[in-house]
Amino acid sequence: MTEALPLGVYVHWPYCARICPYCDFNVVRDRGRAEEQEALARAIVADLHRHREETGPRRLVSIFFGGGTPSLMDPAFAAAIVDTAAELWTPEPNLEVSLEANPTDAETARFSAFAAAGVNRLSLGVQSLDDEALKFLGRNHDASAARRAAETAARLFPRASLDLIYARPGQTPDAWAAELEAALALGPEHLSPYQLTIEKGTAFDRAVGRGSFTPPDPDLGAELFETTQAVLEAAGFHAYEVSNHARGDAARSRHNLVYWQGEDYVGVGPGAHGRLTLGGARLATTAPRKIAGYIEGAGFEREVLTPREAAEERVLLGLRIDDGVGFGEVAALGLTRERVGHLIAAGLLADDPERLRATRAGRLVLDRLTLELAT
Repeated sequence: MTEALPLGVYVHWPYCARICPYCDFNVVRDRGRAEEQEALARAIVADLHRHREETGPRRLVSIFFGGGTPSLMDPAFAAAIVDTAAELWTPEPNLEVSLEANPTDAETARFSAFAAAGVNRLSLGVQSLDDEALKFLGRNHDASAARRAAETAARLFPRASLDLIYARPGQTPDAWAAELEAALALGPEHLSPYQLTIEKGTAFDRAVGRGSFTPPDPDLGAELFETTQAVLEAAGFHAYEVSNHARGDAARSRHNLVYWQGEDYVGVGPGAHGRLTLGGARLATTAPRKIAGYIEGAGFEREVLTPREAAEERVLLGLRIDDGVGFGEVAALGLTRERVGHLIAAGLLADDPERLRATRAGRLVLDRLTLELAT
């Protein structure tokens, strides 16, 4: 008998108390939408049932509540979604159930209810432990609230991760190192430090266009990246992905590994994307972005990826992790060890006869590296 394939479930909850100036996700303000949110939760459950009819039996390895700000949702909705997914597919004994949360006092007060709903891993959007930086980033919490939330998360959840944003205007390597040390003092087993990027159409994009601030130049960004590696490596954290560091294999994000390892996942909620392997083909699914359309069940998109498109995606995602991607998985691109020899000689790819793996130097120019490999 063929073993059922692993499956992850991504749940997009689009509501936010405020829209951060760097965010380009599919989000809306959370204002007087109680009836709509209840209808959305029911629609997500119904969507899970539709996906089950298509996927058949699978091994459920992860559920991830993202957004938006899923820590604003009614924990009863989260419980219903977790229970439904666990009924439709066979949950692994170590099923990971993650929820993204903001560290406001109001949301921290609900952590215990989310733990009771089945969440066992909290991804906390601390972003900074500097009050001025938090104001710049448009966050609605201060550093003290972030510390309280991290302490509560460590007490209530078996797994906890902290998100941080660096390469902010005026930030120095020494200041960033001190901030990382302060985050480590909170005791997380996983850290996700992301370099600030200016996404098109965001408030920060408009501010840069007006000349309100200038992002750090690439050389400083690279120095801050190296500072990140040095501080976290010294603390026993391994950079298993470009922006994700874990203290031991068990602390890695199983759900994010679903993406980076090219496994299947169902995407539910407004604008959510999914990837499924059905009948030997790679299928891309996209839910309607508008909440009303999603609730009504209209506008779902499905596309069968060509072998080349699927291989391009494997390169783009697979090179993000230290394990890389096997040459056999990207055969449609015609990539061989010989063809990438110049990138190995340049120190951007590891000299590995079986897999494409970015070196530390390659990770510094990963966008350019993956573009060259995928085209």
